[in-house]
Amino acid sequence: MLHASGALGLYHRWRNARTLTVVGFHRVLDPADPRWASCDPDYTLPTTLLAQSLAFFRRHYNVVSLAQVVDASRGVAALPPRALLVTFDDGWADNAEFALPALREAGVPAAMFVVADAVGRHQPFFQEQLVSAWRRGTVTVAELARMLDAHGGGEGDPPAREESLPALRAVIARMEDLEPAARACLLAPLAGRLDDGRRHMVDVEELERLQQGGVALGLHGKTHIALTRAPDLEAELSGARDALAGHLAAARPPAPAMSFPHGAHDEAVVARVREAGYALAFTSVPVLNPARPTVGWLLGRTGFEGGTVVDARGRFRPERLALYLFRRPHQRLA
Repeated sequence: MLHASGALGLYHRWRNARTLTVVGFHRVLDPADPRWASCDPDYTLPTTLLAQSLAFFRRHYNVVSLAQVVDASRGVAALPPRALLVTFDDGWADNAEFALPALREAGVPAAMFVVADAVGRHQPFFQEQLVSAWRRGTVTVAELARMLDAHGGGEGDPPAREESLPALRAVIARMEDLEPAARACLLAPLAGRLDDGRRHMVDVEELERLQQGGVALGLHGKTHIALTRAPDLEAELSGARDALAGHLAAARPPAPAMSFPHGAHDEAVVARVREAGYALAFTSVPVLNPARPTVGWLLGRTGFEGGTVVDARGRFRPERLALYLFRRPHQRLA
């Protein structure tokens, strides 16, 4: 009733007039695409839901580009009232295939934060490979847990052995605690079962198409490791930027912006990011960013799953998205 009457929109116009909302997405797929059946459901939106979300953003916000946010952080120009920036993480090929047409149709700019070493690669990161293999039935939670136990890897109590996505995520969390070389050794015998034979990551031609279509490209690390665990932080920051620049035309260099892989950061990492010359850094802290007189350089970002904004019948419910976004706390992170 609040949404239908317009009262919720008025509340948003008053409460969030001087804020920047940043929304974060990952994958976007058509359910008819063969990758849909084995993707990570918590990080993948159907194309129809993205289009409906973009229409909602245009109705309630002034959608801005990454360049506008950079300028606002430097005090060059102020953001419009109720500013909103659309972002995507990782560098998925489906962002070019499905998200870009939706963005163009809606007339909405966006930013994509790319893992430099993933450009041109077919298979995704090990976490998504494991989710895909489990959903395809080529690996089980119990098998992965036994391998970890035999390897002596990970910290904490062994996860439950039930075959469920939460149990699988517990196993993946233990694998994330391993050193990269040890994890690669552990997963090597499963290589054939983890590879689904499809291409998932963006290539150079798609990067160019995204830039031409109004999607700015920033960085999401070099290898996708959490920066708080990175053995070579310089490679993940300056090295990643140089590597991505090598894929792009000289006239279209990467934007001076990055997002933290897995949202992981601490004071030391934040300081190194600033020293590396990034004008903006995006966290996964779900807050709205104060934008007066200028916006900060360390920014909160809110993501949402499909289940957050649909009803039991799978229908998009704009009032749920409004309640979810409009009431986020205001906080300047830096």
